[in-house]
Amino acid sequence: MTTDPYPLAIALFSELLTADQLVRNRLSKVLPKGMEISHFSVLNQLARISDERTPAQLAKSFHVTRGAMTNTLSKLEWAGYIHIRPDWDDARRKLVAISPAGRQARDAALAGISPMIREVVGELGEDKVRAALPILRELRLKLEED
Repeated sequence: MTTDPYPLAIALFSELLTADQLVRNRLSKVLPKGMEISHFSVLNQLARISDERTPAQLAKSFHVTRGAMTNTLSKLEWAGYIHIRPDWDDARRKLVAISPAGRQARDAALAGISPMIREVVGELGEDKVRAALPILRELRLKLEED
């Protein structure tokens, strides 16, 4: 007798979506005033890679439209958190880099969210988090294929 996989899949995605909403709500409350999760995400990626990226590359890595990324980048540039310059080799493209103010904003955001993250991981236990990561990563990679 085979079991219907759909209730299991629905339960999985229901938990993921609910957890996503709860995490976003908690993060929004501890991020510095005026900073959105999308802003922090872009600043965090630019700080980690320490290299310039095109808006198209950023849009692809965050799985958003170029228009959505342009909107986020415009807000970050207005705040002084990023620099956008023309690509000297291809005038049609622009390159985005994090500014010193952007690094400070990203560090302030990390300081704000770190206690919440430590608390959640502490309550779950590091072993459970380590066990969940490969499954979540595999799920993300499978979804990226589609």
